[in-house]
Amino acid sequence: MNDHAPFFNLYRHGFARVAVAVPRCRVADPLFNADETAAMLHDASRQGARLVVFPELGLSAYTCDDLFHQRALLDACEAALARIVAASETCAAVAVVGLPLRADHLLFNCAAVVHGGRLLGVVPKTYLPNYGEFYEARQFNPADHAVSTEIRLLGQAVPFGPQLLFEAENLPQFKFHVEICEDVWVPIPPSSYAALAGATLLVNLSASNITVGKSGYRHALVSSQSARCLAAYLYSSAGRGESTTDMAWDGQALIFENGQLLAESQRFSDESHLITADVDLERVSRERMRQTSFGQSAARHKDRLQQFRTVRFTLALPTAQAMPLQRAIERFPYVPANIEQRDERCREVYNIQVQALVQRLSASGIAKLVIGVSGGLDSTHALLVCAKAMDRLGLPRTNILGVTMPGFATSDRTLGQALRLMQAVGCEARQIDIRPSCEQMLEDLGHPHADGAPQYDVTFENVQAGERTSHLFRLANFHDAIVVGTGDLSELALGWCTYGVGDHMSHYNVNASVPKTLIKHLVRWVAETDQAGTPCGAVLLDVLATEISPELVPGDASGQPGQSTESTLGPYDLHDFSLYYTLRFGFAPSKVAFLAHSAWHDAAAGGWPEGPHVQRHAYGLAEIKRHLRTFVTRFFKTSQFKRSCVPNAPKVGSGGSLSPRGDWRAPSDSEATVWLADLERIPDA
Repeated sequence: MNDHAPFFNLYRHGFARVAVAVPRCRVADPLFNADETAAMLHDASRQGARLVVFPELGLSAYTCDDLFHQRALLDACEAALARIVAASETCAAVAVVGLPLRADHLLFNCAAVVHGGRLLGVVPKTYLPNYGEFYEARQFNPADHAVSTEIRLLGQAVPFGPQLLFEAENLPQFKFHVEICEDVWVPIPPSSYAALAGATLLVNLSASNITVGKSGYRHALVSSQSARCLAAYLYSSAGRGESTTDMAWDGQALIFENGQLLAESQRFSDESHLITADVDLERVSRERMRQTSFGQSAARHKDRLQQFRTVRFTLALPTAQAMPLQRAIERFPYVPANIEQRDERCREVYNIQVQALVQRLSASGIAKLVIGVSGGLDSTHALLVCAKAMDRLGLPRTNILGVTMPGFATSDRTLGQALRLMQAVGCEARQIDIRPSCEQMLEDLGHPHADGAPQYDVTFENVQAGERTSHLFRLANFHDAIVVGTGDLSELALGWCTYGVGDHMSHYNVNASVPKTLIKHLVRWVAETDQAGTPCGAVLLDVLATEISPELVPGDASGQPGQSTESTLGPYDLHDFSLYYTLRFGFAPSKVAFLAHSAWHDAAAGGWPEGPHVQRHAYGLAEIKRHLRTFVTRFFKTSQFKRSCVPNAPKVGSGGSLSPRGDWRAPSDSEATVWLADLERIPDA
């Protein structure tokens, strides 16, 4: 990370801004094309980009055909390249431009890498298409025909070859490789080996004429290559000005990262156009470290990877002032903002939970379930999963014993919701007042409450939680059933559960890998799509409108609960955000805070989940820092012992689970010192 940059500068947090440019061109007019290229290079640099990619053969135009063998054109292309080199002296960005170049008495389709007034290297195209409308082998030679590994060009000795990597010495993980058009269309692109050799940025200079359906195929091709290589992929193609003698051109530019589209240009533009994106280089690196098969693949191809040469250079980084992210950061990383994608996510999660429970029942030979139903969010969704599992198994929903167990602080609202929900779902419903048994235990303990004192401490709370769980397990014994757990991923992360004989324990937990923010949308999705098959939409919406509370401490005379979970812990919106980037990517708190501020500081900005129920609000950096401290302390310091012995539960999303048998294995007695120290790098405003 670049600690010299301000906190609100993207280069401090492992990002780099990159660009893909599609200039208007003229066929066989290299100096005109050079001027257009230089202007766009400076424009991208002023926007903070430090790598700018141009189309294949952009200095000459791709459609020169046999003109490529004319010395006048080739000389003019070298003169145009000299103009780009001169322009780069006053430009902070690296340019990658395409042109035909002579070497070893052969002609090559090349990409020249230019920075700071000098040529860093020249990369010839490896695979030449010679089918359909393409006749490149008529004019050019493939890279492996070259003898030289260094050429003289513009008075410089320049590294030459397809196995070149270009690395910024002062920006960690900024290492790129260049390939040209057809190179990415082959079964094993050169960039695959380059990624294994350490390139995090894969660059493709294309011309790529447009035909029906080709744009979508480019998307699939580039997305797949960036995903397989765990890399960013910058793709250019030729636009307005190329000859339409036999082909047409749409000027599509794409930037992907690990399979995710970051930026795309408007196609068929009449003007020169530029796209930029902020690539998360740290994320690329961490994904490779996490996915151990990436390292195994590199080891398998070690001999080939050792053939790569690295050209190093120093970038002038725009770190003197703030540079916020242009990249959209989802406020709810577990919940897609787009309503269609969100519905599909909910459908997938719901079916994963149901299938997992169906398998557990089938494997155990048990046909009945016991579940505690509080009238709150988590138990509501878990009951819906149970109901659908019974439907899948062809068993009656009365095989579910739903038990609501009012205690000292249960509100009329949640009790009523629990009873209405069980009736709507069609399960067997039972109400057990746990207050007498709790009072007996408190008396046995010698707790002041037994003498009438209003001492509502952790013992008072956990006696109730323990009594509920004890009843559920004994009911399961009595009815030959299993207890279905309801606690969610967010609660496990924060340790917000009663250990052992409490809501921490069950025979099988369907919610343990589902965060609170997603459960809200799952319940709403079930209500809106009638997944339960019964008229329970009204009670589900009432549950969603209920404040989240454990209801263990008596409230006021008006019936309001004496506890608010989010008043105690902080907002689940922020905790789930922190959990995702901590668990999935291992980011430090300072980067999590930077991302959270980018996502949450402006309530008026776009990117909110679609729907009339969404309430918009903002969080400033001081508030983010305060709640992140809570998360870091509880997650790393105080709560792991609960996660070290959780019941079986299905992993649901790529955001991870906290099962010690799955995504998260950690010592129960860890310190949070290093995370809290990093937290102090976050300014208060």
